[in-house]
Amino acid sequence: MAVMRCEFDSEALGMSTSMTVILPQPDPARPTPTGPADAGPPVLYLLHGLSDDDTAWTRHTSIERYVAPLGLAVVMPQVGRSFYTDETHGNRYWTFLTEELPEVCRSFFRLSDRPEDTFVAGLSMGGYGAVKWALRQPERFAAAASLSGALNVAHRRHAPDRPLDPDVWHTVWGDAPTAGPDDDTVALVGRAGPDTPPLYVACGTEDFLHDDNERFVAAARDRGAPVTVDFSPGDHDWPYWDATIRDVLAWLPLRTRPPVS
Repeated sequence: MAVMRCEFDSEALGMSTSMTVILPQPDPARPTPTGPADAGPPVLYLLHGLSDDDTAWTRHTSIERYVAPLGLAVVMPQVGRSFYTDETHGNRYWTFLTEELPEVCRSFFRLSDRPEDTFVAGLSMGGYGAVKWALRQPERFAAAASLSGALNVAHRRHAPDRPLDPDVWHTVWGDAPTAGPDDDTVALVGRAGPDTPPLYVACGTEDFLHDDNERFVAAARDRGAPVTVDFSPGDHDWPYWDATIRDVLAWLPLRTRPPVS
């Protein structure tokens, strides 16, 4: 695998930003994606948490080693503490993520642009971003996964155990009492349609976000959204995410064909 940190100018953000990218190298022993030979490898957009950056997944997990046998590219963008949102008092990180980033990646690297080859996942704030992206633009993804996701931001603002930093809320959503309907994942899954991609929701039973994840899963099941649930022992930490991302990768519906002899 090739691993690189790419610094580039973002028009959506009006500044320089970065992403860390893992790219598969040719390997005749590894299955390759089905479909057109020039489609490029499948891609996983892997999103970081509130206190992290685009390097966090490669620094704290063995994601490079886990994806190597899969022929899967991984794109990890830098979004600060934005909750993957066009901030009220900040920058346009939703626009950057959903419009600019995929185009920039395909201009720099040979990646498949087929929905059946495109996945999104993330941890904590990134789990929220992954689910929000998949629910708002379901036609773009074959699957989406949340690890310890902040999947109930309306409750998290004033949660008695660990409330969201009011400065973060003000920057992202201004003085609004709750996130708008397009930024509330519980509301989004409550109106999910038949084109909703399969969702994977994992959260440790000792995690402070466990109750929020349970509420999201209940809303998804009430709506009949396709959701796989993993509520196993674990906390809000890298040992849990390093283990769980392996389960997510095994769950992804990767399309492969035997290598050409």
